[in-house]
Amino acid sequence: MNDQNHAADEHGALGDAEYTEFMELAAEEGFDPEEVEGDLAAAGHGPLPVLAVVGRPNVGKSTLVNRIIGRREAVVEDKPGVTRDRVTYEAEWAGRRFKVVDTGGWEQDVLGIDAAVAAQAEFAIDAADAVVFVVDSKVGATDTDEAVVKLLRRAGKPVVLCANKVDGPSGEADAAALWNLGLGEPYPVSSLHGRGTGDLLDAVLEALPEAPRQTFGGGLGGPRRVALIGRPNVGKSSLLNKVAGEERVVVNEMAGTTRDPVDELIELGGVTWKFVDTAGIRRRVHLQEGADYYASLRTAAALEKAEVAVVLIDASESISVQDTRIISMAVDAGRALVIAYNKWDTLDEERRYYLEREIEQDLVQVQWAPRVNVSARTGRHMEKLVPAIETALEGWETRVPTGRLNAFLGEIVAAHPHPIRGGKQPRILFGTQAGVRPPRFVLFASGFLEAGYRRFVERRLREEFGFEGTPIHISVRVREKRGRKK
Repeated sequence: MNDQNHAADEHGALGDAEYTEFMELAAEEGFDPEEVEGDLAAAGHGPLPVLAVVGRPNVGKSTLVNRIIGRREAVVEDKPGVTRDRVTYEAEWAGRRFKVVDTGGWEQDVLGIDAAVAAQAEFAIDAADAVVFVVDSKVGATDTDEAVVKLLRRAGKPVVLCANKVDGPSGEADAAALWNLGLGEPYPVSSLHGRGTGDLLDAVLEALPEAPRQTFGGGLGGPRRVALIGRPNVGKSSLLNKVAGEERVVVNEMAGTTRDPVDELIELGGVTWKFVDTAGIRRRVHLQEGADYYASLRTAAALEKAEVAVVLIDASESISVQDTRIISMAVDAGRALVIAYNKWDTLDEERRYYLEREIEQDLVQVQWAPRVNVSARTGRHMEKLVPAIETALEGWETRVPTGRLNAFLGEIVAAHPHPIRGGKQPRILFGTQAGVRPPRFVLFASGFLEAGYRRFVERRLREEFGFEGTPIHISVRVREKRGRKK
């Protein structure tokens, strides 16, 4: 068993014999073996290590994140208060991949600025394997910076200190002054111009583990991790209390209530589960943008710690953009997914009719997710939650042997060939499942496969092999034009 696990670690989801056979097939079809090996490694990676970028507002965190990921995705504006749909991005440096959590600042409540910054940083740090702490070298260390330093010391995570806004040699002295923070060497950087970011990222790779510290409980016999997520006031605290059978979480309708997330061990269906609770986020009227961002950050942190996401939706209200955004966060994070429609007991026939239409229209991309109709208030249908979670996890861990997959792909190509474009008809030559949790496939093709055909392949994969409750990642590698070796 250990040998088998070692082979799976070395070649993604492929065992030694299967890997050898697959590489021979790739060589026969004219693919470069080194490139194929790289493709398998890229597609077959497990959870990536997580880097949190923290610091007070307006020190240039989002600009640095854009520089790290190599594209302008994190929103950058001169004023604090800018919200973002996404807070987690994937990055690569020197051949290593990792996730970056952007904790870009917003204008905190002047009554509790230190507490707000500390709370925001705490969620990001909790989900991270290492931290980049960004300080404005021109301003120097402030009292708020000192507060974050204390938090970082308590967390015990590796920290790389970024002295930002060092645009030239004249700013080096300002950066050197940050040695006084006691976090080690300050790396002078201009995230705006890219100066010094290479040295910073080299230090980041030294701080990050090769694999993330988070090892999912299932493989080690520990409790499976469930993230209970959803927009504010949707009933997450009530649901957690109901499944626990006791008041574990404070339920408060008053706006402005926040509290620390608590991981709860709860026994359901004879099995112990660890619920990563994200309840308790409420909007503050004068800080709506900040609270929304705070909720996104908290949700992202919970997803990093979880294996399966239970997204709670208020069935009595129309499905909102925020609902679909949260579902997308779970899918993008590669977690198993269950959608629970709460307050089902309050629905009349008309509302049920319109809800079904909304689901068909707004959630068509996640039709594969198990659905449960529940009432956190009365406990209705709570017994259906565990089977749905188990189904999603089973799909999340499903593995299709390469031989069976290629027989299936051959049937697809024969029965439903790719449309002819520009006088050419690309076809799938062969493929393999390079990883699980979630299932990740690499297809090798003779030409570019259109998005519509990729969706068709995914749909057929689901029809043939199940994969209920899990996103599927499909990457396509196109054979370069070269003479085939005889």
